[in-house]
Amino acid sequence: MLTKRIIPCLDIKDGRTVKGINFLDLKDAGDPVALASRYAADLADELVFLDITATVEFRKTLIHIVEDVAREINIPFTVGGGVSSIKDASALLDAGAEKIAINSAAVRNPGLIDDMALEFGSQAVVVAIDSKLMGDEDIVHVRGGRTPTERKTLLWVKEAENRGAGEILLTSMDHDGTKAGFANDLNRKVGSLINIPIIASGGGGEMIHFEDAFLIGKSDAALAASIFHYNEIGITDLKKHLYSKGIPMRLS
Repeated sequence: MLTKRIIPCLDIKDGRTVKGINFLDLKDAGDPVALASRYAADLADELVFLDITATVEFRKTLIHIVEDVAREINIPFTVGGGVSSIKDASALLDAGAEKIAINSAAVRNPGLIDDMALEFGSQAVVVAIDSKLMGDEDIVHVRGGRTPTERKTLLWVKEAENRGAGEILLTSMDHDGTKAGFANDLNRKVGSLINIPIIASGGGGEMIHFEDAFLIGKSDAALAASIFHYNEIGITDLKKHLYSKGIPMRLS
C-alpha cells in the first residue's frame, strides 16, 4: 500500500481562514499564514489553499497571501479559487504553488484541463469537485457549492482524468463540516472508475473517520479543516494512530 496523505485545508475568505457546515454559516478560523506554518511543522503531507469566494466575487485568487504562505512551508502546496486561464494558473505557480485546483472554470470550459495538463503537466492539475446527492444521483456543484450543474459526479471524474487531471479533490457537500465521517461510498465508487489519486474531503471529525477513508473509502489522501484549525486533533497524533492501524504514513 502506498503512503497515504493527511492534508489540512485553508478555506480563505477576505484574507482569513474560515470554516462552515455544508458550505454555509462560515466562521473565522484564524490567520492562514500562521496556520500553514503550524501544519508544516506538524508533519502535514501537503496543504490546500482555496479562495472560496473568488469565483462568486468574479476576482482572482489573493496572490499575496499565497506568496506569504509559500514562504512559510516546505511541503507541497495546492491553490485554487478563481482560476480560469493558463495565465491565472501560471501566476499562482510563480507565487509558490506546486499544484493548481480548478473547479467552476473546468466545468464551464473542460478544455482548460487539457490546456493546463499540456502547459504544466498533469502532476500540477487538480480537479476539485463539490458533489451533492440530489435524488439518487451525485451532482457536481459550482460557484463555491452554490449552483448545481447538470453534470453527474461519476461521469465528470472520468472525463477529468481523460482530459489530463493528475488528481481529484472530491468534497461531499452533504458531509462537509458535519464531523460525522467521509463519504466513503462515493469515494470508493470514484476510485473504481479512475486511476489517479483521490483526496477525500468533507466529514472528518474523529481518528476513526480517517481510518475509514483509507480502508473503506479507498482514498489516497484525506483532507480536513476545522478539526485541525481548532486543535481538536493533532496531525502528528493522527498520523501515528493511523500508522499503528497498519496504514502507511510519513512520520518524519
